[in-house]
Amino acid sequence: MLQRKDVDSVGNDEAVIATNDDASACKRCAVALGYWKDRYINYFVRATDRKAPEINRGYFARSAAIKLLVDKFIEVTNGNCQIVNIGAGFDTLYWRLVEEGRSVKGFVEFDFPAVTSRKCLYIQRTKQLLQAVSDEDYDVKLNRNNLHGHTYKLTGVDLRNLTEVEGKVKESDLETSLPTLFLAECVLVYMPPQKSAQLLQWIADRFKSALFVNYEMVNLGDRFGEVMLSNLRSRGCDLAGSDACQSTETQRKRFLECGWGGADSCDMVGVWNRLPPEEVARVSQIELLDEQELLRQLFAHYAITTAWTDHRWSEVTL
Repeated sequence: MLQRKDVDSVGNDEAVIATNDDASACKRCAVALGYWKDRYINYFVRATDRKAPEINRGYFARSAAIKLLVDKFIEVTNGNCQIVNIGAGFDTLYWRLVEEGRSVKGFVEFDFPAVTSRKCLYIQRTKQLLQAVSDEDYDVKLNRNNLHGHTYKLTGVDLRNLTEVEGKVKESDLETSLPTLFLAECVLVYMPPQKSAQLLQWIADRFKSALFVNYEMVNLGDRFGEVMLSNLRSRGCDLAGSDACQSTETQRKRFLECGWGGADSCDMVGVWNRLPPEEVARVSQIELLDEQELLRQLFAHYAITTAWTDHRWSEVTL
């Protein structure tokens, strides 16, 4: 029989899982309006309502910045690297990299089984997605929650269970000695602090040449941040890890305290100013934005934090 705290945990997990659908719908809307190109998002998300201009511009900044960091990591390693997308949801990065001819040694996605089961289904029934994960010399292995291709692995796992994570990492054929890029977008904030710390410490201990790129909230202590927290809690999302999201400094500290060699954090106001000027000019023409202050506030409450166990990756910046 489920105890009260177990019921609460299940409810919170369902609410967190639902944020994947929300984020995917926002990305699809921005792509449809021309903020960036993604031929694959439509396979995972049906037509969606139009989002507010500041939301579309925010998702563009997030997507563009992460893609620039991924591209730089692949370039400096000459593709002799792995990418691990934690809490990947319906992210399409793998297919976009294949389309661009940017190859890596391995690409692994982790998420709740409830998410990976749906993604497995979409991949299985979509020729364009399945072809990209297939190899004529390697049979795709597929079950309800997991898909193992030649370089692409999709795995259902509870990231709070470190023993389970360790087993799934082994199953995914990840090489701990290979340069490895870890990606997380609004994932750690939903984990209890001790669980996210255990995960980050474990990665730092095992992967001696790792770069972590974390997109997450910051400045949650001010009025705007309190409204954000209230809105998420009203949807059943308890931000258990919000203590690390008080500032860019607390974001840096969480990695340094978990054994990472160095870390840097920049809010999205700063990230926006570092994006290619021609791209900023282009997307600024897509939609008229009346509330510039609202966009600035939104950018001030999210940040990209990078951390590294190998100091060579400290140079992978925007």
